[in-house]
Amino acid sequence: MRILSTALTALAILTAGLSAGASQKVSTDSVSLPSIVKGHPHYSEFDEKVIVGNDTTNLVLRDRNFGRYDRGLFNYLFIPRKQWLFGIMASYGEFDANDIEVLQAVKDLSFDGKQYAIRPTIGYFIRDNQCIGLKFSYTRADAALEHFGFNMGEDLSFDIHDISYSSNKYSMGIFYRNYVGLSRAKRFAVFNEACLSFGSGSSRFKRPYDNKIRDTRTDMTEVALNFSPGLCVFIMDSFSFNVSFGVFGIHFTNEKQMTDGVEEGSRFSSGANFRFNLFNINLGIGVHI
Repeated sequence: MRILSTALTALAILTAGLSAGASQKVSTDSVSLPSIVKGHPHYSEFDEKVIVGNDTTNLVLRDRNFGRYDRGLFNYLFIPRKQWLFGIMASYGEFDANDIEVLQAVKDLSFDGKQYAIRPTIGYFIRDNQCIGLKFSYTRADAALEHFGFNMGEDLSFDIHDISYSSNKYSMGIFYRNYVGLSRAKRFAVFNEACLSFGSGSSRFKRPYDNKIRDTRTDMTEVALNFSPGLCVFIMDSFSFNVSFGVFGIHFTNEKQMTDGVEEGSRFSSGANFRFNLFNINLGIGVHI
């Protein structure tokens, strides 16, 4: 926790420094103390205006204060309303475990796998810093275990070989994304995204059985609701870079399975997860017009 707190503090200091350097018009004056208007704190930043196109709008978005105390946290204007967003996100992972030996028990381990996904999106900002849109996704995974030998003596030893797995999945979802601007310069923002998606796909699992290769195919349909926080940085006026990762989601899945062309049965399942996986980070770029 101390390491995480230190890292977040350093990120906040770095963000503030970069934001100040990115804009030549940012005032260096300290933030004034709030005044009390109708029993509520009123900051001078609430009265500042900026010109967006032919309109004049507030620099600081007025959000409801949750809780008893006002902590003076501002949501700066990051992306104004009536803008379109076109983006694409991608992820890729690969694993290779050739020629690995573990305590001389695991011998001749030959395994490799990879997974990649591509997710184009289109959205429209219905309000300042608030966007709704459509997201499309394609995910592909492949894994192959050519050979795996385990030897713990005559009583416990086995050999596995010629096993493969592949899957592909298509999905389409409706998402809502809410940005929180971190500075006046409109360079950095954090966001949270909620996405309701509908998907379908199939997988194939091949393995040897009685000196024959058995081929099991599974067809699935899924409905999922996922929440994904992230960070957005404008690298140019109309181009942004995004980093996001999933932390919470629920899903409902229906599967049908066939082996060598013979239907074996079906299964319906549901579940929820709460996880923070640093090895499953989505990177993407966005175009704003």
